[in-house]
Amino acid sequence: MHLWLAQPKLGFESTDQNLEALKRLFEAQPPPDASDILVLPEHFEVSRSADAYLRGMEALAKSLGCYVVGGSQHRELGDRARNTGGAFGPQGQLLFQYEKLRPYADERHWVEPGEALGEGTIAGLHCLVLVCADFWFSDLFQACKQLPSLVLVPALSVSRKPTPDYSRTMWRHLAIARAYEFGCYVGVSDWAVDSRLPRLAPSGVAGFADPTQVDPSRLFIPVPGSGHAGLLRVPLDLERLSTFQADRHIRGFFWRTPLG
Repeated sequence: MHLWLAQPKLGFESTDQNLEALKRLFEAQPPPDASDILVLPEHFEVSRSADAYLRGMEALAKSLGCYVVGGSQHRELGDRARNTGGAFGPQGQLLFQYEKLRPYADERHWVEPGEALGEGTIAGLHCLVLVCADFWFSDLFQACKQLPSLVLVPALSVSRKPTPDYSRTMWRHLAIARAYEFGCYVGVSDWAVDSRLPRLAPSGVAGFADPTQVDPSRLFIPVPGSGHAGLLRVPLDLERLSTFQADRHIRGFFWRTPLG
């Protein structure tokens, strides 16, 4: 089983263009296995139509033959929107939907806070999907019915700083801390730094946090490309994760399956 984390060069002009950018990342890669999980960035779908999003993600999951966490879209909700996405199986079936619970910055002017926490099962794993800024709110982890083995973050990082270095460093440290505190793997997908945004620039923060590592340099593995377009494929060693969780429990760290 592998986790695929994508950082394509995206834009708001066309979902088809975004799909082409994603497909280019897969050209030099082996085809995913049916048990693999691909995570797309936030706002990968440009339209506000739920039907267009669901059809597109169903087709993508079928064509790749793996699980897909389909980023998100600003789904039409009257004269406003809700930042919504879904997880899909290899046959294109919808597994569960999730929403961004804490819209960020200017997004709050046209996006309603969501209600559906992204907790569900993907490829037999208990997963938590948090859309971008939601990852920064620790109370959302406490709202889980069960601590996840895998936390997946579709992101569209933005920064007011002159370079992406500050944002990228903060995301890396947060991902490591979340992975260690909650005893889980963390995967983030994002927009590449040279993506097309109307105002702020994305920071290209995609990568994988692995709390089981003893080499500090491998606690977080960024998507190749220094923030530019890239694709990261990492194995999910569930036995090693289980051993790590058991060790935390024995030493008195917070680790329990049901949260009560």
